[in-house]
Amino acid sequence: MNPISVNTMYELVGGENTVNRLVEAFYPKVYADPDLKPLFPDGVDEIMRKQRMFMTQFLGGPPLYSEEFGPPAMRQRHLPFAVTPRRARAWLRCMREAMDEIGLEGIPRQLFYSRLEQVAQIMINTPDQADSDTQ
Repeated sequence: MNPISVNTMYELVGGENTVNRLVEAFYPKVYADPDLKPLFPDGVDEIMRKQRMFMTQFLGGPPLYSEEFGPPAMRQRHLPFAVTPRRARAWLRCMREAMDEIGLEGIPRQLFYSRLEQVAQIMINTPDQADSDTQ
């Protein structure tokens, strides 16, 4: 794929196939992480479906998430959960490992990951010391 002809980051990373592979690689890592697993007590299928839809839209693909759920408003949607700096770092580590696993490299990875770092920071709503009180 010639990056000069790409219109969106969604196309740059490889579109639907890459998003699907990334989500499939990501959630086993999340569920294996002791800091993140408590945030997902109700199973993985619906969360993965929503993540695929959100990532597609987030990267400039079709607005799948908004079509079903309205504007993403991810910070607001995550307020009921204790998202600490430690959990944000763990989430990013899982995402890096998933990107490694699927072979997402180069400029597409750098641009995508940079945006995810911003999102992770925005999502923090609880200091680290509160972790033991919220699990």
